[in-house]
Amino acid sequence: MFCVQSVSWNMLSVFFLGLTLSVTTAEDILNICMNAKHHKDKPGLEGNLYKQCEPWKKNACCRANTSVEAHNDQSHLYNFNWNHCGTMTEKCKRHFIQDTCLYECSPNLGPWIVTVDQSWRKERILHVPVCKTDCEEWWLDCQDDHTCKSNWHKGWDWSTGVNKCPEKSKCQKFAQVFPTPRDLCEKVWSNSYLFTEHDRGSGKCIAMWFDTSGSKLNPNEEVARYYAIQKGLIASSSTVELTLPLFLTLLLLSVLP
Repeated sequence: MFCVQSVSWNMLSVFFLGLTLSVTTAEDILNICMNAKHHKDKPGLEGNLYKQCEPWKKNACCRANTSVEAHNDQSHLYNFNWNHCGTMTEKCKRHFIQDTCLYECSPNLGPWIVTVDQSWRKERILHVPVCKTDCEEWWLDCQDDHTCKSNWHKGWDWSTGVNKCPEKSKCQKFAQVFPTPRDLCEKVWSNSYLFTEHDRGSGKCIAMWFDTSGSKLNPNEEVARYYAIQKGLIASSSTVELTLPLFLTLLLLSVLP
């Protein structure tokens, strides 16, 4: 009987450890900051985030100074110049600002963080499913602005310390460089985003634009959880419900004479 109890206690200990690690991993994935240039080590309250970054103030991976720089034309964040093919219109620029706020501030991108070997960051996001309306409105507001490249992550002339169009490239309308909203969302940052047919409120796409005033919650928390379960990164609530009877059975076996 001692052997049976010992085995039961061992099984119970292993089970409980696994359950604890699963919960810890889930919290890490669903509330995490990238290991990148300006991100905080851990997300937390930031009461003074600037303008368009304000929705993330209750739980953010960015600091106030980062949120201010996200709104500047030639930001000190990356020395990136939005006006590389003439002055970008305000209606277009606001989408790139929002894109920057999402990238710098969101703690809900864990399911899409991957490791990279780059001098300025150790992690990036890949194939984040973005809401259809966000991509469509971005494209509509920028279609008549100009750029010389479809992939803004690489291939620029940085000889002056600021991005310039590479030699022999030409400035064209966004609608020519990015023929569709899908092209813009997916190509501009080398597949950081994935165009989806889902829309805001569906629980199946990351929203760039949302309101967290008052008691409103960040909708991307639910989305991150949904995809973490789909990817098998965390257990679903139904799995936990199925696991509970097993836990109680092991507990009962451990105390029976």
